[in-house]
Amino acid sequence: MRVLATCALSLALFGSALTALSAAQAAAPPTGDPVALVDPLIGSSNGGNTYPGAVRPFGMISFSPTSTAGDQTNTAASNGYSYDTTRLRGFSLTHVNGAGCHPGAAGDVPIFPHTGEMTGSPTADVTDATYASSFSHADELAEPGHYRLGLANGAEVDTAVTTRAAVSDLTFPADKPANLLFRTSNSLNGSETAVTRIDEARRTVSGSVLTGAFCGRRGNGGGSNKRSYYRLYFTAQFDRAFTGHGTWVNGELQPGSTEARGGEGYETGAARQGQGSGGYVSFDPSRDRSVRMRIGISYTSQAAAEANLDAEIGRRDTVSTVASDARAEWRRALSSIEVAGGTTAERTAFYTGLYHSYLQPNVISDVAGTYWGSDQEVHRIERGQQAQYGNFSGWDQYRAHTQLLALLEPRVAGDLARSLHAYSRQHGGVWDRWVHLSGWTHVMTGDPSAPTLAGFYALGVRNFDVAGAYESLVRQATVPHPDGLSSYGCPGQCIGQRPNLADYLAKGYAPQDTCRCWGGAAETLEDAVADYSLADWGRRLGASSAETDALMERAGWWRHTFNPAATDPAADPATRTVGYQQARNGDGSWVAGFTPSTQTGFAQGSSATYTWMVPHDVARLAEAVGGRERAIQRLDAFFHKADGSWQYTGGDALRYDPTNEPGIHVPWMYNALGAPWKTQETVRAMASLAYGTGPRGLPGNDDLGTMSAWYVFSTMGIYPQDPARAEMLISSPVFERVTIHRGNGVDIVIESPQASAENVYVRSVTLDGAPRTRSWLPESVMNRGGTVRIDVGAQPNRAWGTAEADLPVYRTTGA
Repeated sequence: MRVLATCALSLALFGSALTALSAAQAAAPPTGDPVALVDPLIGSSNGGNTYPGAVRPFGMISFSPTSTAGDQTNTAASNGYSYDTTRLRGFSLTHVNGAGCHPGAAGDVPIFPHTGEMTGSPTADVTDATYASSFSHADELAEPGHYRLGLANGAEVDTAVTTRAAVSDLTFPADKPANLLFRTSNSLNGSETAVTRIDEARRTVSGSVLTGAFCGRRGNGGGSNKRSYYRLYFTAQFDRAFTGHGTWVNGELQPGSTEARGGEGYETGAARQGQGSGGYVSFDPSRDRSVRMRIGISYTSQAAAEANLDAEIGRRDTVSTVASDARAEWRRALSSIEVAGGTTAERTAFYTGLYHSYLQPNVISDVAGTYWGSDQEVHRIERGQQAQYGNFSGWDQYRAHTQLLALLEPRVAGDLARSLHAYSRQHGGVWDRWVHLSGWTHVMTGDPSAPTLAGFYALGVRNFDVAGAYESLVRQATVPHPDGLSSYGCPGQCIGQRPNLADYLAKGYAPQDTCRCWGGAAETLEDAVADYSLADWGRRLGASSAETDALMERAGWWRHTFNPAATDPAADPATRTVGYQQARNGDGSWVAGFTPSTQTGFAQGSSATYTWMVPHDVARLAEAVGGRERAIQRLDAFFHKADGSWQYTGGDALRYDPTNEPGIHVPWMYNALGAPWKTQETVRAMASLAYGTGPRGLPGNDDLGTMSAWYVFSTMGIYPQDPARAEMLISSPVFERVTIHRGNGVDIVIESPQASAENVYVRSVTLDGAPRTRSWLPESVMNRGGTVRIDVGAQPNRAWGTAEADLPVYRTTGA
């Protein structure tokens, strides 16, 4: 009772806080331009790992700063930019939004305007004391497709981008030297080799960097990703002649040179310092302080980089014209969801979350349709395909982001499915769980391509080889691969995508001592989701019942790592909770030393969190933990601290962690337990307390837009019931009206006229005018459209959505 009473008080307090946020904000009318509401700096602090630079929807190029904290082989953030570090060593051409390891990936070819003499090799400046500059956020402008920053050294960089190219106005002080550095080898993780060429007659700087090494500093199990798997080519053209130029290799500055070669390696600190190469060009700012640079990139060839530039940015294009076009493209993208109501702060958080959701996957194909494949060869996109996409953090994205992508951009979702399928064919039939560009990284656990593509199909995406992809994923799930017996990269980057599959199939779970995986319990849970996804998808496709029934049986194998006797041995026997996910050994014994806070057997989470990671089989999960009422009690304790206040910051292994993916679906599970009003208050609390505006506005690592997608869904009042299907669970919207334009002519309207900070509870629902007591929306609404009205109030309606017939349907029950 104390928890519930304090919970009500907490709800009132956070509702009052939002109301008091600003009377002007609360009264602000809806804006007609969603672009004006986007703040790319949201998530650039507090571990959100976003970047603020210029990028188009799903763009290949992303022009954004690389910060420095005094180590040229490191950066102050996973993805190059940290709001709290106001010194940079360049503006890089590629970024990944919210990769969680440090550094994550990319950050290729930092370009730095140096307003001093070239007195030595920039690579020898290992602490970034000379060839770097501080800056103030007061001199920073970040908006979709456009970024401008004034530096303390007197230079200013103003940039707008297309999909594959950028145009920059570089302004130098009139009374200082003007040198532009191309730190070609200095990608975030280092490089194998790099080349820089300067053509004075053509006024160009071009080159390439051979790199990769996603999460390369995490050496696990005798193996790591310290290897190259892509080469980025660039060509920069200038509107003015050079007054000087030169290159450097390692510690040697070479004035007058026009070519340099050399990489840095993939180590860090002293093992890498002083290595690398690049070049510089000089200008005379005394008569004209401004220099215009046009730059294009490609992953296939130097010629393709030039062709991409020529196709997308004309000689007469300016930062202003390209920024205007970028703004129009972003307006079209962000208008895929129109909202009315809410405060300015809520709309800003919403449209910035939607903006982050549009940053990936990323186009990696050239304007000519060529792209770099996972087999390290050049390929061409398929007939009917508009682009090849890379960057798929499957373990994260399949829980929220991929469903939002399918809803809003079904064509892009289909092309992503084609892309992943192509990479698997180029990679011997293997679907890697974390694809950086087209390179396999093996990061995380499970088989996320299965729920991703099954979810795409359920949401009506058809522009890919549906049967071929399904058959290939079933083969990966049923036929052992030699890599599955390797421990290379474990834990964290295990090379086997279905590790030790023969043993898994024989035992019905992944043994902790022999699984060749990150954690046996986590692998079992992830594979159960994947197998359920394939079973459901296969039934839709008319696959054999023997195949789909076997897969559906495997969907319930999470029960084999659920120990009904597991408990906290230090807790009071009279009150302690019993029944948790627990790793077990190959002989069937449970791994010793269990506590609910243990991470042994799990991946980036505790048993207390992973016990709920059964989004496809909640009905049977409730039975396993002692029935619905007991499950509700456990969830109440999971979301609240001992004093009854909300747990919304992470850091407590026994409670909810909104900063990482394994538990982000859990606030919605009350719907299946017959207590949907608890979903409503919990989702609203987490959306209000864990999310917000400003650099700290994300609760944790954005993981290629996954956390942002959670917020977008939650504030609309809907969320995927499970990753592989199209049904949506219902909660209370933040906005008075939401219109989802699916991109295929289908519109979904969600009306909630009484929506406010105080009105967090659903009172009643109608679907196309007919009363609806079920706490979920059917697939037909998502695929054919409809109007949902959700009337809300300040007090819960404990009758709505609670009858047996109103609960979400879980199709594994009785399998």
